[in-house]
Amino acid sequence: MRPSILTDLSDPGFGVYVHWPFCAAKCPYCDFNSHVRHQPVDQPRFVQAFLKEMATMRRMTGSRTVTSIFMGGGTPSLMAPETVDAILNGIARHWHVPDGIEITLEANPSSVEAERFRGYRAAGVNRVSLGVQALNDRDLKFLGRLHDVADALKAIRLARDIFPRMSFDLIYARPNQTVAEWDLELKEAVSYAVDHLSLYQLTIEEGTPFYGLHKAGKLIVPDGEQSAVLYEATQEITEREGMPAYEVSNHARPGCESRHNLTYWRYGDYVGIGPGAHGRLTTGGAKIATATERKPEAWLGLVEAEGHGMIEQELLEREAQADELLLMGLRLKEGVDLARWQSLSGRDPDPDREQFLIEHGFIERLGNSRLRCTPAGMLILDAVVADLAC
Repeated sequence: MRPSILTDLSDPGFGVYVHWPFCAAKCPYCDFNSHVRHQPVDQPRFVQAFLKEMATMRRMTGSRTVTSIFMGGGTPSLMAPETVDAILNGIARHWHVPDGIEITLEANPSSVEAERFRGYRAAGVNRVSLGVQALNDRDLKFLGRLHDVADALKAIRLARDIFPRMSFDLIYARPNQTVAEWDLELKEAVSYAVDHLSLYQLTIEEGTPFYGLHKAGKLIVPDGEQSAVLYEATQEITEREGMPAYEVSNHARPGCESRHNLTYWRYGDYVGIGPGAHGRLTTGGAKIATATERKPEAWLGLVEAEGHGMIEQELLEREAQADELLLMGLRLKEGVDLARWQSLSGRDPDPDREQFLIEHGFIERLGNSRLRCTPAGMLILDAVVADLAC
């Protein structure tokens, strides 16, 4: 099945994100909102809370047509198929969900079972995203993963057999990783992939076990120069293999880009439901940033008492929206819509700053309507965004 994505860049769509916060184990590099529980999670109780929070969000958004649904985590593949089915039915009751839209569920290979996968497919999931992370057992152990390569390949085969679309993640720039090793691993990954790969550099995040090891000098990751070499090799290999980058870390066969993630990067609206979920909603002509309580049990109590777990509802001024649009849009190969940025910011890009970045090969114009980073600019994306936003 060839997925459909919006070709009208002025309409980024409306997504629904559902966060399942539980994992079987916490990976040492992970700073996501994920929690380990040693007793079974009361899934029916959480389902009722998800549905309650949906009802509150529906009152905020009004009637909307959903263009994608994404269940992330945590480890959503720890959910029973009945839980997924109830969540998707709830979304369909609150908003208009056309047939055939992209519905993604994240899964870890260690929690994959054929029966559960078939249950997700029957519930309506048509795309799965697997957290593979490495294709050798040494590095999987280093990354704290509960699966081995054999588990990963089994999960990939099952996903390819059961779901119309499949993606998986890999982490590179691992300690002592050479370009030659990554070249072989990435070529192997492309041979398994159906239509999409997410390829992330290992980053050391404060508050994680890896952060403490790195600070103590016990964990050495590639320096900036070596990381840049690995990044450039990633672009070359995936381009050659027919899965070019459409975003800094995401690669797809043409037409198979993640519809849901494009909504984020094109700065569309999306509802965030569940513990620690974020959203961006346009209501009454205003853009609101929402965030929910991160701790699962505290979120559950809030929802049961108040109908939602939101702890933040920030009205975004137009200048803040312009900054977010620039930050997200410049991640994309298609770049950012200048007219939309100008409308939000109330100004044109500083001509001297823009010219400086163009002359140094970091950005380029696509006609008069779009601005994008060059491959060199992607290597220093944060600096480019900061320079243009001033």
